[in-house]
Parts: sequence; structure tokens; C-alpha cells
Amino acid sequence: MPRYPQNPAEELHGRLSTIPASTPTAAVASRLLAYFTSGEQEPGSRLPAERQLAEMLGTGRSAVREALAALEILGIVEVRPGSGTYLQSHASELLPRTLNWGLMLGAQNVADLVELRSTLEAQAARHAAERRDDDAVDRLQRHVDTMTRHQDLGDRRQFIEADAHFHQELAACTGNAALSALLQSVRALLRIWVDRGVARPEDAERAITEHAAIIDAVRRGDPEAAAAAMGSHMSTAQDRVLTAVEDHSGADSTADAAEGAAD
Repeated sequence: MPRYPQNPAEELHGRLSTIPASTPTAAVASRLLAYFTSGEQEPGSRLPAERQLAEMLGTGRSAVREALAALEILGIVEVRPGSGTYLQSHASELLPRTLNWGLMLGAQNVADLVELRSTLEAQAARHAAERRDDDAVDRLQRHVDTMTRHQDLGDRRQFIEADAHFHQELAACTGNAALSALLQSVRALLRIWVDRGVARPEDAERAITEHAAIIDAVRRGDPEAAAAAMGSHMSTAQDRVLTAVEDHSGADSTADAAEGAAD
């Protein structure tokens, strides 16, 4: 049962800090999203009225209204006419939603994101080698060890998760929070295609070899070698991702054609 169902403003009072009046709607949405995903509110909780949220955030009602509309499109809140606005999703449900958003990306958008990710990952590898830390290198190795244990893809999920953790750990090694956050956003949108791109044990084996080369360069403190190793890894990963997108598009076209014939 949601807390304070009759007075939702009491729940949020003092928990939302004000933002500059000139801050765009995106910042309002970001501030609200950060609170909604903190775990302090349960799905089904009714939110304060727009006027109250605007007062709490120190911004205009129009910015709050537009931010809530964006969050509604993403399925995070639900607006019930005559009743109010309600929190709809657990934080843990946002990743599956993000994966669905990735499915809606067109092939060109996926290609653009893959290209961006390749550049960012190479930069992350370079910084990780420059700022190497023995403990961090050990953590990277443990993720690759986990990938190796599951390279037959008998438990494909374990392999994919270890792969993701490797890249997250490498980004953390840079000490650059902005770079880490940007990479996390790009990877989230590409995640479903990256997952589908690892379909065969030989794909897994090659990925392990490429990850090992990255670790070796980071361990030696060789920024250029680390960037080059990551570039090589991103090149093969890009091929797998784009192939997965093409296969998916082809399957959709076949299904549409079959449906048209049936009609």
C-alpha cells in the first residue's frame, strides 16, 4: 500500500531540491527520474499535483508538465485523468524498458551508436591504462575468467553479464564519471543487440581473446596498445551487432510479407 496516499506531497517534501528557473525540461525530468528510481517510492504511489511539484523544484508548472509527459511516454508514470499521476515502474523494470527502446532504433541509429561507442570505449581503455590500478586490473581479469567459464554459452546470460561488467569496470578505471555515464547510456540502448550478437561459442571465444589483449595492455600501462586492442574488439563487436540488426529486420520483413499474403 503506497504511503501517504491522500497527501503525496508530504512524502516528497524535503526530498526534492530546487533547480534553477532557467533549467530546461530535461533537467526536471532527470531530477524526478532520479528520485523515482531511488527505491523510496513504491509503484502505484500517487504523486503530488503539478503545482506542488513545481514549488518543490522551484520551477514553472509548464516544465513539470512537460517532464511528466516525457516520463509517461517512457512508461515510468501514468496519468489518470481526474485522479492524478502515479508512479508505474520499479527501478529494476527500467532496464527491460530500455531494451525495448533499443529495439525501436532504426538500423542507421544503431550504426551511429555503435560508432560512438567504439570511440568512447577506446578512450576509456586509453585512460584506464594511464591510470591503472592493480586491484582494478584484478577485477577485470575476474570478469574475463567468468566469461571463460561460460564460453560454451550453456549459460549464455552469465557470459553476457560478465562481458557487460568488464566494460563497466574498465570505464570506472578511468576515474571520469562523465565518460562512464555516457558509455553506460550508449551500452543500455545497444544492449539487446549486443546480447543477440553473441550467438555462437566461437563468438564468445573471440571476445575472450580480445578482452585478454585489453587487460594485458592496461596491466602494462600502455595507453596506445589498450586503445588499439579495444578498437579491434569494437570492430568485431560492431560486425556482430549490425548482423543481428539486419537479421532482425529481415525477419520482420518476412513476417510482414507473410501477413500481407494471408490478408
